Amino acid sequence: MKTIILLFGICLVVSSCKKKSVAEEEIPTTQVDTKIYPDSVWTPTGTGPRLIFKFKFDSTQARLDAFGNTLSALPSGHGALSPVFNKMAAHYLELAQNDYTLLGAGKVLYHAPETTKGGSTAIDFGRSVVVKEAAIFFSKAINEITPGTYQWLRLSLSYQNYDLPFLSNSLSGTQYGTIASFLGYKTYVEKYKIKTQDYIPSASVGGPNSNHPQGYWGFETNYIVGYPNNNGHYMLDGQPPVGATTVVNPNFANSPIPAGSCVVTAKFTNNLGTTASPLIITGSETNDIIITVSLSTNKSFEWLEVGAPDGYYKPDAGEKPIDMGIRGMLPKVQY
Repeated sequence: MKTIILLFGICLVVSSCKKKSVAEEEIPTTQVDTKIYPDSVWTPTGTGPRLIFKFKFDSTQARLDAFGNTLSALPSGHGALSPVFNKMAAHYLELAQNDYTLLGAGKVLYHAPETTKGGSTAIDFGRSVVVKEAAIFFSKAINEITPGTYQWLRLSLSYQNYDLPFLSNSLSGTQYGTIASFLGYKTYVEKYKIKTQDYIPSASVGGPNSNHPQGYWGFETNYIVGYPNNNGHYMLDGQPPVGATTVVNPNFANSPIPAGSCVVTAKFTNNLGTTASPLIITGSETNDIIITVSLSTNKSFEWLEVGAPDGYYKPDAGEKPIDMGIRGMLPKVQY
């Protein structure tokens, strides 16, 4: 399934990884990585026990298609690998009571800042909350949430950053680079840090201070030549075709997601992720409830092979990313 947009009076988006994130500077698990993203704006509110959301990136989790079916084969001419995830951002968070709860009709917990600086309404990346695995990406006081039984989580992912291996025509052996990709329906991007360098979107994809469609990506490495050089780092960016990003929604028949955003949907499970188990809010909780949002990064990075397919990503041979959608979600409930 591909992405989605929905209008509620303003443009509201809703949507569709390796085992451990790459070690970087340590941050408190209750705070945004403000060393890298100083303009992040989410701040916990309310008092008492909280509903807490954390990411887990799992390259061994089932690899699904847009409708929640397990995939075994790649499209013809595609290569794929499981990258090592560093960080993720979400744009929208909703609890849905049942299979027939339409998008936006559940309990909307979070809707990230948007802007019209680029023309039409878009996600404001400069104010997005970008966090590492196991960090809290959102929490809310339970006494601020309507009591009830919620079967589904809807999570619109907006940004991801990961490391991956590649081959170069000019060097021998496996090299490594970092990709930042934007999964939301549209994202306003002035500049962003891929690995160690700030990058300004190139003119070929609309330049800075503009809205970028879903799937826009930037690549950085210091192991390859032939691309624009920034302090010894080689960088490039690109834009896949409209609708190329997979967004998983197993409940599409009963509760469809509009095309153009990145709203991943999944049923809540027990803490092991083995059995469907709804999230129950009673209103009398005395302890936190922790939701570990386990995202499948199993071959989540796909590219178009050039020449005979060999399963190796080769950017300086002209191979381009085509699909960077998360391949499934398990929201695990721990009371």
